[in-house]
Amino acid sequence: MLEISVQQLDEFLKNDQKIVLLDVRQEWEHQLTHLSNSILISLGELGSRVDEVIEISQATAAELIVVYCHHGVRSLRGAAILQKSGLRNVVSLAGGIDAWSREIDPQIPIY
Repeated sequence: MLEISVQQLDEFLKNDQKIVLLDVRQEWEHQLTHLSNSILISLGELGSRVDEVIEISQATAAELIVVYCHHGVRSLRGAAILQKSGLRNVVSLAGGIDAWSREIDPQIPIY
């Protein structure tokens, strides 16, 4: 399973790389804080909504799908679900939104 660091994601975003940011947390967590332009599909729903992720990825011509959660555990499982469904351009964000807040954007609330 491939992971990327928050620093790598930050660099990709600064370079306008076409990325789908997929938040696999619960809705209350997403409402509390999230990465800009991310879509929310909770981990429990992801298996039944893979086609939606594929459509979004194709529609945006995404080069990469970055799955994230709070600390990086659920996102590993989410990325595995997508990879088992045939998607190859999928990675998990190491450390999740917590690492993003601590290392990249301190304006993102830590919870």
